[in-house]
Amino acid sequence: MPQTVCTGTMFTTPAGFSPHLACAEPGEEEEEAPQEGPGPGACLAEGPPITSASLDTLIQNLVPTADYYPEKAYVFAFLLSARLFIPPPELLSRVCELCIKQQQLDQSPLDTAKVRKFGPKILQLLTEWTETFPSDFREEKMVGQLKDIIHRIAPCDEAYWKTLNQVLQKLSQRLDLMSREEESIIKVSLNASSISDKLAAFKTKPLPIQKDILSICNDPYTLAQQLTHVELEHLSHIGPEEFVQAFVQKDPLDGTLPCFGDQKKKTSNLEAYVRWFNRLCYLVATEICMPAKKKQRAQVIEFFIDVARECFNIGNFNSLMAIISGMNMSPVSRLKKTWGKAKTAKFFILEHQMDPTGNFYNYRTALRGAAHRSRTANSNREKVVIPFFSLLIKDIYFLNEGCANRLPNGHVNFEKFVELARQVGEFMTWKQVECPFEEDQALLHYLHTAPIFSEDGLYLASYESESPENQVEKDRWKALRSNVLGKT
Repeated sequence: MPQTVCTGTMFTTPAGFSPHLACAEPGEEEEEAPQEGPGPGACLAEGPPITSASLDTLIQNLVPTADYYPEKAYVFAFLLSARLFIPPPELLSRVCELCIKQQQLDQSPLDTAKVRKFGPKILQLLTEWTETFPSDFREEKMVGQLKDIIHRIAPCDEAYWKTLNQVLQKLSQRLDLMSREEESIIKVSLNASSISDKLAAFKTKPLPIQKDILSICNDPYTLAQQLTHVELEHLSHIGPEEFVQAFVQKDPLDGTLPCFGDQKKKTSNLEAYVRWFNRLCYLVATEICMPAKKKQRAQVIEFFIDVARECFNIGNFNSLMAIISGMNMSPVSRLKKTWGKAKTAKFFILEHQMDPTGNFYNYRTALRGAAHRSRTANSNREKVVIPFFSLLIKDIYFLNEGCANRLPNGHVNFEKFVELARQVGEFMTWKQVECPFEEDQALLHYLHTAPIFSEDGLYLASYESESPENQVEKDRWKALRSNVLGKT
């Protein structure tokens, strides 16, 4: 069924996180003080994994020195999760202050030899930050802080100026591209929102110019390929920070909202992807309910079953679930005569694969298989992994809700955020895959712009196709004919 971005009621079993995470209950006593983690200059890999620490200690571990640079996994996990406790501009400010203090960058003259050992490391950190979380730098304050710290070390090596310019140029290009992508998403969403219930009038007044999916494409594999294009396009726009910002709440230690700026905008790509899932559900249902003849409706059902099977083979589980959801919508599932004429054996096999029983055990098994295929792939076609996105969101939601951000002593529950980073990091790997299929512009345009029925429109078309079976359906049919078609 169509999905929303985040509701804690859709799945009752927390999933996707380790049961041993430090999920402290209110008032729970700790047996001993948690590991604070290494101090500056120590390699995180040398000591035990950090399970919890104060925010100050975690920031300290992020700051490079002449002899130390944090592991890449730590940088990603902390930059991803830190926004729950401190706004990115404030975090960057803290990092820069520590660098200035530790490296004595406010002294004159600078220790050139010392700065030359430190310089490449701070440049590496800032480069990783801008490349992985470019949206953080939409605020001028962030860019200003980045420039300031590099300006302090640049007199010691001319190469730092060149690196700074390269970082800023790439960042500017990335932000411009993100802005254009967001404008494109808005335009597509506006086009897709033009729901035309009046199409139901085709039952009494044929519309020969009305297109349907089979007139645009009658090859299931081709449609599955183009759906994969749409999916990967949406995935490419979603930043890792959106998964955290979707669940941002007030930090109990200071009572402030840690994320800065317009919260709605910060999850816009994630929300656009959920809207696409919903559109595909309704498009499938519309295409099935629209034909006037039972035989044609059965053909459309069989076509979408084949498309769903091809999506499964490709590794496109999101389109697969959208198609299954659309075919299971009540206005479609009630068409018993139509289903009786269609060959549905393959559909039941696909339903079994996406069965929610056991917290989607069958799907998760198939996903692991696709992920393994992707890791060992020899071609781009084998690398495609597109997860059932709403379930991924639910997994992250339950991880967030099931484990406290802070322990009773105020320390950050960093083990939780390492697991969060693992889940989001896996998604980041999948979203970077280039689509191996050629684009079919006519078919893509149809997928984005074809009018779809609303729920009322679907029910009306369904009743027009196969008459109501009971008084409740008859009453609803009568009301819909009046409201949608203006008929009595």
